[in-house]
Amino acid sequence: MSVSKASKHTGLIVLSMALGLLMASLDNTIVSASVNKVIANIGGFDKISWVFTAYMLAATSTMLIFGKLSDLFGRKKFYLIGIALFLIGSALCGMAQTIDQLIWFRVIQGVGSGSVFPISFSIIFTLFGDPKQAAKLSGVMGAVFGLSSVAGPQLGTLISEHFSWRWCFYVNLPIGLASMTVLLIALRESKAERKPRIDYLGALLLVVTTVSVLLALELGGKDYAWASWQIIGLFALGAVGAALFLRVESKAEEPMLPLAIFKNRLVLGTSLLCFCQGFIMFSAITYLPLYATSVLGKANSNGVLTPMMASLIGGAILAGFIAAKFRFRTIMAANMALGVLASVLLMNLSPDMPYWQVIGIMILLGLGVIGPLMSMAQNAVAMSVDRKYIGISSSVVGFWRNIGGVMGASIMAVLVNASLKDSSLEAIDKFNIPADQAANLTNPENVLRGASQMPADLLAFMRNGIGAAISHGFILSLIVMAAGALIALTVGGARLQKKPDPDSEQPAVAHSA
Repeated sequence: MSVSKASKHTGLIVLSMALGLLMASLDNTIVSASVNKVIANIGGFDKISWVFTAYMLAATSTMLIFGKLSDLFGRKKFYLIGIALFLIGSALCGMAQTIDQLIWFRVIQGVGSGSVFPISFSIIFTLFGDPKQAAKLSGVMGAVFGLSSVAGPQLGTLISEHFSWRWCFYVNLPIGLASMTVLLIALRESKAERKPRIDYLGALLLVVTTVSVLLALELGGKDYAWASWQIIGLFALGAVGAALFLRVESKAEEPMLPLAIFKNRLVLGTSLLCFCQGFIMFSAITYLPLYATSVLGKANSNGVLTPMMASLIGGAILAGFIAAKFRFRTIMAANMALGVLASVLLMNLSPDMPYWQVIGIMILLGLGVIGPLMSMAQNAVAMSVDRKYIGISSSVVGFWRNIGGVMGASIMAVLVNASLKDSSLEAIDKFNIPADQAANLTNPENVLRGASQMPADLLAFMRNGIGAAISHGFILSLIVMAAGALIALTVGGARLQKKPDPDSEQPAVAHSA
């Protein structure tokens, strides 16, 4: 059955998608603001990073699986399953009595999130026959992500200070229930005439590969040395898993990830560009707050992150409109070129730079680099594949963005830490620092906490060292964004256009009467 024309229920369905996206994207930022309260209540300082790592691993490793299952069995069904898992995880997180419980409950939340993000965009694109209209609404959906990033920290601080950190999780319940209720009322689907076959082995290998590689990137250089057997073993497991996954997918009747979609230049190019986008986005989100507090001496990082995330909203919405007027290649090449410019500017950050210039760089990042691909990539890929692959294509975009983000933050950490170690060694010789205090200088947070007891000249030296280390780390972003600019030129001359809606046995989205 083909998709029906827009009706009075369209607005309700879009509202449902927006609520689901708001809930899932708000969760990480709102939780980050309550970390201190969590530690004070249930302890677990040494494991607190796993509260975020577990969520990210679960979401990324299941994203492609949910996308494929939504193509086979219906987007509404798996969107509701994802929301339900997210709400169960949220309720359990709010009731957690130990840090270990919280971490495992975050895994349940993450699995649910792996469904919400890709299926929201695939429903939007399937719902509207006119891809130009879908592009505009996808821009609005991308803006929801930016809005949650701006509001999340403030909301999390407010809730944890005046109520309890547990309400940072409970607040998801009314939002998620509203999204489920609206979708149940407003959306129905046709049924497939045949029973699809599930690629269980491909799904297992996908999870093993993704979790192994992401764990290695997360733990390497922090909990274990990069050359340790643990990290080498995880990378080796990931490599073997990837090889077996590709072999299984090439022979499966209904592959979890149809490799044939990457024969399309726009699909392959957009996937690589999302990797590049995630690379610079996560690097900036990870290190610019540290730069603001440790180098610029700001009380918090909101003054740096808020302009970037607020302008991201504008960039996502703007891209949804201009995608209807220009070729994807033109917009993507401009997007990556602005990424090159932003990387150069980030490499030249200095403590003496006027603060308004720093804010200008943040706005450039959000408006010109990160925001546009938030919406445009979904539309470019969805338009380029057969309708039966829209779910998996939307998942591919988010998957490669996350992979690029984790890799960007991890590799940049290697460069920044190496540079900081050199600065600390130089400081030890220059200021005759006792050996038992030297280790503290390699951690920017220790420098920040001990600023009041530190001699002014040593503090100034270490602030400059931290700033130089972070600035030099962005050379990676420059290389990646330059590569992205070249890739953008190879995606072909496609533009948004309405495709014929062939008869398909796949479940199709339709409105309720």
